[in-house]
Amino acid sequence: MSKTRMEAFSDGVIAIIITIMVLELQVPGEPTWSALQPLAPVFFSYVLSFIYIAIYWNNHHHLLQAVQRVNGRVLWANSHLLFWLSLVPFVTAWMGENQFAPVPVAVYGVVLICAAFAYYILAHALISHHGRESALAKALGSDFKGKISPVLYAVGILLSFVNSWLAFGVYVLVAVIWLIPDRRIERIISD
Repeated sequence: MSKTRMEAFSDGVIAIIITIMVLELQVPGEPTWSALQPLAPVFFSYVLSFIYIAIYWNNHHHLLQAVQRVNGRVLWANSHLLFWLSLVPFVTAWMGENQFAPVPVAVYGVVLICAAFAYYILAHALISHHGRESALAKALGSDFKGKISPVLYAVGILLSFVNSWLAFGVYVLVAVIWLIPDRRIERIISD
């Protein structure tokens, strides 16, 4: 079956996720710089989550550019990814509004690690559907970034109970790793 409906649905869900996150930002009651200061943790968690959602959207787009069709297994794998991404606004708000307390920071990491596993499942469902010799399979190769990310998330989850700011730093590190453009799929599909 065609991939277009899945792409359109995913784009819509991701747009809603970003909208929900920005609506969580509360406008301060006073027009002063000092009124913004208590909002800093909420804003920092929003920025990181926005970056994560943008990374997932970009990578999802690239995944689907490398394939021609989807099947039921791929649709379910995609829904599984969207489920975890849909929790990002909740854990973002919880973490920011509680000043990066250990439990919300750990749960944020749990959502990130589950989204990473869901993305892995989606990529491998697509590879399974298109074959080991497909452009996508060749492009992903050993997928070092995809393998190191869950390990770093697990470190962040554990660190959250020692120092939640260090855990947040680990989550930022993973985002930075993924911000560096990944040209594997672009190279394969342009050949």
